Amino acid sequence: MQAITVRDREAGARGLALAELPHPHAAENDVIVKVHAAGFTPGELDWPGTWTDRAGRDRTPSVPGHELSGVVTELGYGTTGLTIGQRVYGLTDWARNGTLAQYTAVEARNLAPLPADVDVVFDVIGGEILERSTALVRPGGTLVTIAEPVTARPRDGRAVFFVVEPDRVRLSDLAQRVRDGRLKPIIGDVRPLTEAVAAFTPDKRTHGKTIIRVAED
Repeated sequence: MQAITVRDREAGARGLALAELPHPHAAENDVIVKVHAAGFTPGELDWPGTWTDRAGRDRTPSVPGHELSGVVTELGYGTTGLTIGQRVYGLTDWARNGTLAQYTAVEARNLAPLPADVDVVFDVIGGEILERSTALVRPGGTLVTIAEPVTARPRDGRAVFFVVEPDRVRLSDLAQRVRDGRLKPIIGDVRPLTEAVAAFTPDKRTHGKTIIRVAED
């Protein structure tokens, strides 16, 4: 597998390198996690645990990084509370190889199930993103899309295809939110009426809403 390793304590960050390492072994009460995302602390290259194990023995080349999210792929002997295929997040032990690798061994007690973690999803893209978003909605939650009619619905939830509708009460509420500073419109470009045709087919992408200025005063 590929991993970021350090070998020379004196070299510091200059000694970081991408290397091939053997697939990690799941000891008792361990799990092997296929790492999807990892975090690290720059100062950890100064930590004793980066260079030695708990008995003080040199353990280089070592893999830094200790925060992760990923999927459990193997269970060590005696491991409980987690299952193969489960999405997890947590911290690895300071004195063991860390998370800047494709796979890492972690004590099961250092991990927790990754929350599937939302009440409402608002989709503006559609397609595959819309389909994948259904799995993120908790039971009783809602998926709202303005991109296309809904073909997949959240389990035990509801899905709404919504196209904007004018409503005086809601328009007044939006105006009040703008006045209060709770809502900030993003204006990307302002063009005169004579350039409206060109605004429909812009030569470059503009961040924000394009406004056509009809009256000059």
